[in-house]
Amino acid sequence: MTTQTLAAADQVSTSRSCRLLRAQAPFIGKQGLQYAVGISAETVGATGLNLQIVTIAPGARAKTHLHAGHETAIYGLSGASGVWYGSKLEEHAVVAAGDFFYIPAGVAHQPYNDSDEPAVVIIARTDPNDQESVTLLPELDTVHRG
Repeated sequence: MTTQTLAAADQVSTSRSCRLLRAQAPFIGKQGLQYAVGISAETVGATGLNLQIVTIAPGARAKTHLHAGHETAIYGLSGASGVWYGSKLEEHAVVAAGDFFYIPAGVAHQPYNDSDEPAVVIIARTDPNDQESVTLLPELDTVHRG
């Protein structure tokens, strides 16, 4: 039995084989949040899904955005994150550890963390690319403060 380990995102394989991906340095996405590189087209050649860990620091707020044409599923690992969502950010939810949260394709949302501890979530999206489907909505960034 062999184990393949991907040490860097530039070693993407197009072969049909299972892949083991080790944690790598996080990056700051277009949305302004910290993303841990996970399963994606860029890392393992995925064609239909993306899986990442997102950390929302205390007091942090994402830029309002949507994912054009792609659904998102979120699972809370630790802490809690509020999220405003809807065409005018008129809806609200709090995603805590153990909660699942679904965002349909094309729905505007703005996650934030108003607590004093980091909120950590796992995000799965039907877009295999890390940032390709992100559409920023700066006109909604100031709808909610605090």
